[in-house]
Amino acid sequence: MIGTTRRRSRLFDPSSGRSVILSLDHGASDGMIAGIENIQDILSAVGKTRTQGVVLNKGLARAWGADVDQRLGLMVQLSGGTKHGLPTYNKSLVCSVPEALRAGADAVCVHVNLGNDLEDRMLGDLGVVTDEAHQLGLPVMAVIYARGGQIVNELDPSLISHSIRLGGELGADLVAVPYSGNKKSFGLAARSCPVPVLVTGGPRKADLTSCLKDMEEALDAGAAGVCVGRNVFQHTDPAEALSRVVERVHGKV
Repeated sequence: MIGTTRRRSRLFDPSSGRSVILSLDHGASDGMIAGIENIQDILSAVGKTRTQGVVLNKGLARAWGADVDQRLGLMVQLSGGTKHGLPTYNKSLVCSVPEALRAGADAVCVHVNLGNDLEDRMLGDLGVVTDEAHQLGLPVMAVIYARGGQIVNELDPSLISHSIRLGGELGADLVAVPYSGNKKSFGLAARSCPVPVLVTGGPRKADLTSCLKDMEEALDAGAAGVCVGRNVFQHTDPAEALSRVVERVHGKV
C-alpha cells in the first residue's frame, strides 16, 4: 500500500494539507452542457493554480492527458451512465483499472449511488476496483450520493454521514460526498472516517459566492478539500472561479 499512500499524498497541498480536485467528467453523463466545450482551455489554466488534481473520463484522458500539468494528479473516472437512461441513477464500470493506468492515471474514481435497486451492483463495482487498484498502487476516490427510489432528501444529514462511513468501510482512499449543511453530523462522520473526505460542488448554484460559503462551512466541519465541477467550468470565467475556490480552500499565498 506504499504506492497508494504516496500517490494519494500528492493530491494534497503540502502547505494547507487540503485538496482541490476539478471534476471534468460530466460530458459522458450530460452531453454538450454549457462549459463542456472549453475543457482544453480549462486544462491549460488549471496548472497555473494550486489545484491538486483533475478528473477526466478515459477518452479525454488519452486525448488531452498530456496537456495536464505534470504536477497535477490525473484521476480517471471508471463509472459511466447517461441522464437519458432508466433509471437515471445507474452507474456502470466503463473503464478498467489497467486501462486507466495506460491512459496515465495517478488515481481512479468510482461513482456509487446508494438507496436504490442497483446499489448492490455499484457497491460490488467499488469492491472490485479497490482490489485491482491497490494491487497496482493506485488510490481510489469513491464519489457517493444518496439517489434513487428509496431516497426522499439527498442531503439528509444521516444519509451523508452514511455515505462517508460507507466509503471508509469499503476501502476507498478518498471519499467525496455532498455537504449536508449540518456541521455537527458531517464533522463527526468526517473525523471518524479512516480516509480524507472531500465535499462535492453539486449542481450549478445561482452564484459562486453561495457555493464558496458551503465549501467553507464544510471545511470548517472537517472536510479535507473539495471536488468541484459545474460551479467552475460553467462559470462565465472558469479560471477566475477556480482561483477563488483555490483561495478559499488553501488560503491566500
